[in-house]
Amino acid sequence: MKFLREGENFRGILNDLKRRPIDAAKELGVPNDTINKVIRGEIQIPMGFIERAEKAGWPISARDFHLLRDDAPEGVKVMSSKESEESSRIMERAGKPYYEYRDTATTSNAFFRPEWIKELCIVDNNDPENPNVQWNNGHFMHQFTYFIGHVNFYYRDEHGKKQVAVMNTGDSMYITPFVPHTFTTRKNQEGKLGLILALTYGNKIIGDTQQEFSAIGKELAKNFVLDVSTRKSYFLSLFNFYMGSGSISPEELATRTGFSDEIIKSFLEGVTIPRDSEIEVLARALRVNKRDLLPPDTIEERVIIQNYQDAKRWHVPTNGRSYLLTELTHTSNLPNSRALELDVLKANSETLSVGLHQYGYNLSDKPVVLEWNYNGTKGSKKIDPGDSFYIKPFIRHRYLGEGGKLLILRIGGRVVGEPQRELSTLGQEGALRALGENEMWFNQRGRNKI
Repeated sequence: MKFLREGENFRGILNDLKRRPIDAAKELGVPNDTINKVIRGEIQIPMGFIERAEKAGWPISARDFHLLRDDAPEGVKVMSSKESEESSRIMERAGKPYYEYRDTATTSNAFFRPEWIKELCIVDNNDPENPNVQWNNGHFMHQFTYFIGHVNFYYRDEHGKKQVAVMNTGDSMYITPFVPHTFTTRKNQEGKLGLILALTYGNKIIGDTQQEFSAIGKELAKNFVLDVSTRKSYFLSLFNFYMGSGSISPEELATRTGFSDEIIKSFLEGVTIPRDSEIEVLARALRVNKRDLLPPDTIEERVIIQNYQDAKRWHVPTNGRSYLLTELTHTSNLPNSRALELDVLKANSETLSVGLHQYGYNLSDKPVVLEWNYNGTKGSKKIDPGDSFYIKPFIRHRYLGEGGKLLILRIGGRVVGEPQRELSTLGQEGALRALGENEMWFNQRGRNKI
């Protein structure tokens, strides 16, 4: 059926609300047959359904009715350098051309917004107070940046002081959201303008999470912010949150754990961080997983810079050596994001499969052929210099073209992390129903055997 995905989603909504099709028809004021046709995927959800559902008091958001558009039906999207060039726009700051922006390959199914940006402002020194340097206010998205040529990267550190990093081809950096920053071309003998590939991307607080914050309101939502300045404060914030979530008193926790009142008090006041074995006992008492109470191993800077010569490198496969991988800037705060430089070493290379969304850009002056297999159908695209592409998670693919060099960014999107853990607890059958509900939550004819 043409609208099967929409129909499965609608059936899932009715199941969650404990509505039979006949109940939905009555409350929405439409014929039973209309509801059933929607469920079977024969027709789209009619205009006015959402408004009628809201008027009927259904406790759902209009967003729940809308599915993400699959803009990569072949599993892969490619944007040519010519198409990228056609998107060119000049951004002025202080009345002068400052950046040239161009779009590169992207998708509505993953939270990255990759841009090709040429630095039109040329500076002849590395002074962060240079009056020609025009700063932004920071932005909501995380940002990975790959540098090409002579580029100065300016940013404000955690103390609010202006800093400058002198970057060259292959260098990379990561910044957290809302860090003010900017880029310029550093004057060079070749007279070339600097270029960056800036890949801004969201993580878990974009989309529905952001919408939930908005509905809760700023005054209440700000209480979700943990103190992450140190490992001790991080643990204390998590510990107190789960104590409050379960309305568990210090005395009750002492009873459950066998720890003395003094030890519990020292934990709650942040005097000490529990040992690993003690965290395990506390987690069992609070009915959470041990990892829920663990602060990160290190508290990282909001700006992470990596010079190309300091990068880790390895071959894939180790013996076959189809590819040389260079690990670019990474933050442990986002474990499901990876930035790599990939050199194609063989004309006939190994197949890869990655459980993350992938963005790629051909950095070299040689074409690379991208081959893949999606739902039993083979595909092939030539990736010319300056072309970019997107690959869905878990698609088996390989790169052909000895001497090619690609920038690869991998991110987890909405699924990995906590949603992945939760989905996995359902088992395969349950997971398939969660991904597309194919039956009502009970059998109206009755069922006493399963």
